[in-house]
Amino acid sequence: MMKTTTWIASLCYFGIGLAQAVAQDQQTFETDPGVLKELATGGLPMGRWKEGLTFEGVAPMPWLKSASNWFPKTEDVQPEEIRVTFMGSSPLPRPGQMGTSVYVELGNGDNFIFDMGPGSIANYLAAGVPLNRLNNIFLTHLHWDHVATVPYAYMFGAWAGRWHETFRITGPSGSKPEFGISHMMEHMKEMLAWHRASFDTSPIGKGFDMEVKEFDFRDDGGVAYEKNGVKITHWRQSHTEDGASAYRLDWNSMCVAFTGDGRPNSLTIKYAKGCDVVITEVQVELVAISSTVAGVLPVIARNTIDSAHNPAYAAGYLFNEVKPRMAMTTHMSYDPYANAEMLSQIRYHYKGPFHFGAPDMVVVNLTRDKVWVRDGIVPDYPASAPPKFDIAGMGGLVIPAPHIKRQDIQEQSIRDAEIPPEVYYPEGFKPELIPYWPTEKDIFIPADKVPQGMWLKGKATEKP
Repeated sequence: MMKTTTWIASLCYFGIGLAQAVAQDQQTFETDPGVLKELATGGLPMGRWKEGLTFEGVAPMPWLKSASNWFPKTEDVQPEEIRVTFMGSSPLPRPGQMGTSVYVELGNGDNFIFDMGPGSIANYLAAGVPLNRLNNIFLTHLHWDHVATVPYAYMFGAWAGRWHETFRITGPSGSKPEFGISHMMEHMKEMLAWHRASFDTSPIGKGFDMEVKEFDFRDDGGVAYEKNGVKITHWRQSHTEDGASAYRLDWNSMCVAFTGDGRPNSLTIKYAKGCDVVITEVQVELVAISSTVAGVLPVIARNTIDSAHNPAYAAGYLFNEVKPRMAMTTHMSYDPYANAEMLSQIRYHYKGPFHFGAPDMVVVNLTRDKVWVRDGIVPDYPASAPPKFDIAGMGGLVIPAPHIKRQDIQEQSIRDAEIPPEVYYPEGFKPELIPYWPTEKDIFIPADKVPQGMWLKGKATEKP
């Protein structure tokens, strides 16, 4: 018992002495600002540690809600900022990767869509983009894996509130008239004739009007768009046949370039030079393995890459020549077995800032002095965002009268075959049904009666 007591007393004495020593060191540490600064900053300017492969200007902005993830409807694009979201990142749609689509939001309120591959609509809706704001679309070329969602955006955007705007889409010409975007869009409207008539029994207004701008694909460096301080230029891409293009968007002394699909191209080095964010497609050269995994014959995969696409080694070479503040790749299969090899091939030539633009919902925030990349987190079963309108500009909301009456495009006999509502509704319950639009006149809702969630905020005033 005596030994135990002595041992405890010794331990307490030792603990008190240790605490006093720590306190003394702590006091010395706290009273020496020079030591504190040295420990906190590693002695580097800007107060940053030099940890591995880091680059000046690659850092999160102070207004981001999370430096790790982006969440829908939690952050406004700042007045001097560009935000880029990869709404689709693969040529072959699959869970986690829809068809290629790049969404660019500017601090002046303007938004632009570059390509709309199959399934990408799901990510636009999950990200909280209202259907009626899916506009200003720029197509790099007319392969289905880059255009498949355009009919959906055209039809459902009109139905969901694009009542006061035309549908605006831009793209290249082709070597023949039938290979250009104008021909495709005109025949898309024909394809959708039944759908358009059906939806025209609801308010549509100008929603089915279409403004198609077809530029000469041969006009390297030509201007595809210039308005509100935004300038979008284009140049040719080598992608099997004539009529494939790349784009460069300049605004507020910042630039984002997207090559679309194509072979490594000296024109990209010329026209993307000086861009802050450069996005190119990429294909990893693991043809034998990938053919087994993806089920594509090696000879087909090899020929497809060599005639139409950008190998990872070439992507690295392009990045090294252009030297962006952030290099990114998309239109790729984001596969664990291939990603490390792909990165290794890119790094053969390029040692600068890099991030995959895959899988879907990779988000880039860009200012003049910083760039930061995060993963977007979206729900599996999101609710669609309400439509947004320029309520301030219109002084209220005008709901246009339908162009067509239901009874004019549907025979009475099939309506007579409908089961009467009183048969299937419970006794005492029957909602107020609206089988036909109730008025032939436009409906006006004063601004003070329109919910704030439907007000379009920060929209740029269009100037030439």
